[in-house]
Amino acid sequence: MPPSRRNADAGGLAAVWRRRGPGAILLLPFSLLFMMLVAARRALYRAGLLRREHLPVPVVVVGNITVGGTGKTPLVIHLAQSLRAFGRYPGIVSRGYRSDAAHVVEVTSGSDPGAVGDEPLLLARRSGCPVFIGRDRAAAALALLARHPQCDVILADDGLQHYRLDRTVEIAVFDERGVMNGWCLPAGALREPVSRLALVDAVVLNGIAVPPAPTLDRPVFAMRLLGESFYRLDDPLLTCGAADLTDRKLHAVAGIGAPQRFFDRLGAMGLSFTGHAFDDHHHFRVEDLAFAGDAILTTEKDAVKLARLSLSLPVWVLPVTAETSPDLAAFVLEKIDGRPSA
Repeated sequence: MPPSRRNADAGGLAAVWRRRGPGAILLLPFSLLFMMLVAARRALYRAGLLRREHLPVPVVVVGNITVGGTGKTPLVIHLAQSLRAFGRYPGIVSRGYRSDAAHVVEVTSGSDPGAVGDEPLLLARRSGCPVFIGRDRAAAALALLARHPQCDVILADDGLQHYRLDRTVEIAVFDERGVMNGWCLPAGALREPVSRLALVDAVVLNGIAVPPAPTLDRPVFAMRLLGESFYRLDDPLLTCGAADLTDRKLHAVAGIGAPQRFFDRLGAMGLSFTGHAFDDHHHFRVEDLAFAGDAILTTEKDAVKLARLSLSLPVWVLPVTAETSPDLAAFVLEKIDGRPSA
């Protein structure tokens, strides 16, 4: 059954961005203005008229040139865990999208997702690293280093366009949607022109074998998300596999950048369900999930918000772990240290 959509963007600009149709063409003059503003802003930083903050440790930015989620958060978790395995001490900074925080805030595993954002909370719980959020990611990074001076590398989640924070390595992430119609906002989904990829250090393709966009001869890394076991939201020690959930009336809930990716994964696991797609970072209410059935399936990102609701159905969470090929962490260390990693 096709997923239902509540507040999802499929009928809005996301539909316009898929092709160069009449709706996109009408918005194209605004895209040209947007591109001029983007170019002017970059020029001001290059000329030194807008100041960059240079940190005493290397900075690795994981981002994208498109609007919406492409898998950056699981990739940041993967890099953080891999760098720790290499003996480094990473810290993570994030914008904290839709958080209530007006200033720099440290995120802990017990933070309120409404106050700090769903992705930073997931980063804090999964990475094992200090996590700070702030609209000014340079200020967030400086606060992190002041509080955790042992950190020797900063990972910036979704900071490709945050030029105030000087960076050592840039990584751009794509999923199967690629650059869509290839135009900048608002006629297309691009935050910056495709030519921006010529300046990044690596391109990561999430779950796809063929680049959905020009990679401009940048090193390309394949990423896949692994995860076959669910845990119960109200009792994380209780786990099950897909076989344990068959023959039940299931509802799949996803408020992420690409809900269909989650639904496709559940389908590949052999599960039948009714899908419910919500906007990325959706603020869930009990009435959003008033389903008749046996259980709700959801993502880890959504689970950090659902945990605070009193729901009538049990919620099973599917955690995923990113894997890159070749080894992206080794590549990052080589860029940072100027030599192959040990």
